[in-house]
Amino acid sequence: METYTMMRQFADSWGLLGFTLFFVGAIFFALRPGSKKMADEAASIPLKED
Repeated sequence: METYTMMRQFADSWGLLGFTLFFVGAIFFALRPGSKKMADEAASIPLKED
């Protein structure tokens, strides 16, 4: 089997599923209950003085 064809078939099936699961996991990670405090702290880093 040609390499391009094999990679294309993988991307069409399992690659799409993997990226979808990664995206859903990233959304859940960002919106979990304890993340607001961490996000607020990260957002205020440029405003802190040394």
